[in-house]
Amino acid sequence: MEQRTFPRLGRHVGVIGLGAWQLGADWGTVTEDDAMAVLAAAVDSGVSFLDTADVYGDGRSEALIGRFLRGRPDAGLTVATKMGRRVEQRPEAYTLAHFREWTDRSRRHLGVDTLDLVQLHCPPTPVFADDAVFDALDTLVAEERVAGYGVSVETCDQALTAIARPGVASVQIILNALRHKPLERVLPAAATAGVGIIARVPLASGLLSGRYDEHTTFAPDDHRSYNRQGEAFDVGETFSGVDFDRGLAAVRRLAPLVGADRTMAQFALRWVVDQPGVTVVIPGARDAAQARSNTAVAGQPPLSEAERKVVAEVYDELIRPQVHDRW
Repeated sequence: MEQRTFPRLGRHVGVIGLGAWQLGADWGTVTEDDAMAVLAAAVDSGVSFLDTADVYGDGRSEALIGRFLRGRPDAGLTVATKMGRRVEQRPEAYTLAHFREWTDRSRRHLGVDTLDLVQLHCPPTPVFADDAVFDALDTLVAEERVAGYGVSVETCDQALTAIARPGVASVQIILNALRHKPLERVLPAAATAGVGIIARVPLASGLLSGRYDEHTTFAPDDHRSYNRQGEAFDVGETFSGVDFDRGLAAVRRLAPLVGADRTMAQFALRWVVDQPGVTVVIPGARDAAQARSNTAVAGQPPLSEAERKVVAEVYDELIRPQVHDRW
């Protein structure tokens, strides 16, 4: 698999990683056996970057990855986790004392002394401008609780503020064929600063898989049921903030580009991989076959200029008016 670099972290990772939200909660039921099968299939297919969070299943995702790591100690994996969403979202909660508490919990779950990468998990906007927060993150590095730190963001403005911080190793941001705004300023700024870009929600919560239609329903414990209007967290995390029917219309416009030798999901993932400045893209998977299909994208050729042009046209016509200025 093609390797890309986090310059400030000094690590190389495969361009296709694995997002482990599904292994924790909020995507319907994933059994422990299925979760371990997903991890094995991904790693055996060349994945070397796993992304999780302390809030995914209240630690379940981290614990499952920790179990996997114990069985594969020589796998050479980089595991990124996130912190901060298990408490009420107030800027004053982002303190060194809490950071120590939160990272100690994640280290126990993952079974490691030092976390490879810890990310602030979409914190309130004032946190990004607080020097004390980033001084505290620097302290975690000095104490060897973490090897490096980054931020997960909702908006491009948050990303740009974080990129300007000298200690930030990575920015995790939503980027997919239905969310183009990061291409304008965030990815170029990150490349100039040497900050890695982790592209999340690359399939727009499955919209870009091509498997859904107007009759598709989701389980009650799936965020695609309970967060469509942002009832539980930022609505941009569910279908990338795109109206479901509008997203279906966009996917139908893109479908003729896919061809017989790849799936719609693979086409959409390849679009993300092709964007200059992306370090790793982190699709999720609920079963081993899905994980293998995702990783196969790394071996597929880039999209053609004509294909990229159609994606841009569909975005501009159907999606841009709804989401571009919001995030």
